Amino acid sequence: QVQLVESGGGLVQPGGSLRLSCAASGIIFSYYTMGWYRQAPGKQRELVADISSGGRTTYADSVKGRFTISTDNAKRTIYLQMNSLKPEDTAAYYCNARPSRWGWGPGTQVTVSS
Repeated sequence: QVQLVESGGGLVQPGGSLRLSCAASGIIFSYYTMGWYRQAPGKQRELVADISSGGRTTYADSVKGRFTISTDNAKRTIYLQMNSLKPEDTAAYYCNARPSRWGWGPGTQVTVSS
């Protein structure tokens, strides 16, 4: 059974940083392209960043240059380093494969506000 558990969110001021983690179990982690998604209130869930099994990364234009996705295959954990946060980054953040193929975890809330 696949389980994805996100953590690391919180309240941060504009310009601040956060590091999100996603612990994955029940999968052979390195077989998949993994992604971070986010969903703001009233909006559809969107892909923020992804990383292939070979380490190739892609980013949404809105976060390019500010966010960095990485993985630790031994720990089966995906990270999202978020710098220079903006109020528009406020959302619940989730991890999943890209395209998504498993049930969604609980997510972790990121709120950027002064």
